[in-house]
Amino acid sequence: MVRIPEISPPTLEWIGDETGSLQLIDQTLLPRTLKVLDIQDCATLIDAIQRLAIRGAPALGVAAAYGAALAAREAATPQEWDQALQALRASRPTAVNLFFALARAEDIARREREKGWDPQRLLRLLLDEARNMHRQDQELCLAMGRHGAELLRDGMRILTHCNTGRFATAGIGTAFGVLVTAHAQGKDLFVYADETRPLLQGARLTAFELEERGIPGALLCDGAGPGLILSGEVDAILVGADRIAANGDTANKVGTLPLALAARHAGLPFYIVAPTTTLDPETREGREIVIEERDPREVTLGPEEGRCPPGFPARNPAFDVTPAELITALVTEKGVASPPFSSRIQDWAAE
Repeated sequence: MVRIPEISPPTLEWIGDETGSLQLIDQTLLPRTLKVLDIQDCATLIDAIQRLAIRGAPALGVAAAYGAALAAREAATPQEWDQALQALRASRPTAVNLFFALARAEDIARREREKGWDPQRLLRLLLDEARNMHRQDQELCLAMGRHGAELLRDGMRILTHCNTGRFATAGIGTAFGVLVTAHAQGKDLFVYADETRPLLQGARLTAFELEERGIPGALLCDGAGPGLILSGEVDAILVGADRIAANGDTANKVGTLPLALAARHAGLPFYIVAPTTTLDPETREGREIVIEERDPREVTLGPEEGRCPPGFPARNPAFDVTPAELITALVTEKGVASPPFSSRIQDWAAE
């Protein structure tokens, strides 16, 4: 097994005991400034989630687990804790990992309530659970990396979208973790990273991580990806996921679908890499996935004023859905699945 170096500071970590805090990198300031936020309460965490100081489905799941513990520390009554979890749940409606983490917290709270309301005991249990989820996500990333690296050969040119590395998880990443693993194995890869507008997660975060890991690559305008695929300059497309429906339809950062369509037209493999915590067997197909619509000012203003005429309207869907028939394989910590995906998704979700 190859050794993959850890990078400090981590994207998120809990510091101290039950009186401690959640520390996380403010990703909105990267790559120019590396600032660590000290999160002492649930409301501050929700604000960090909503403004994308922390993002990426697996990282949101771990952060939400710590948020449930913070809520227990603050809540005077069970009802106050319930309200805090509702606010956490509403902070990012598409990322299923967040819902998964909160469901686990609610299961613990439900059992504890039968013994009476003891917020200190609940805090200890929820903090233990959050730490456990944190470790699990690190292990899942390593397993996905191993499985996915088997799909890559030396000399491949990979196109990826958004950010799926350490800034999106508690570990080395999902799709980016595959690249990190293959690179550590000595495979010579070249990675094209889409800018990922309007918030430039590819330009700000993925390019940053490529430099951190010493992986050769280049930045692309979002609109350049499909053309590059069809020109024969890409060998495979590797992306993450925020929610995978029971039939394999996959919600990911907006701009993923055009890459999948181009890959199908060019006959190239299009891989989704995500932990099984991103599977949502209760959602039958992609049309049922709620797509978060973000503030249109992210489109019209962006990093500079005057991107478009003042007051001009804009739409800002944060995700799109790639139909299962466009996906070559799903890579999870449990292995690689080829289509049709429905039975394997049900089996994985039931384990």
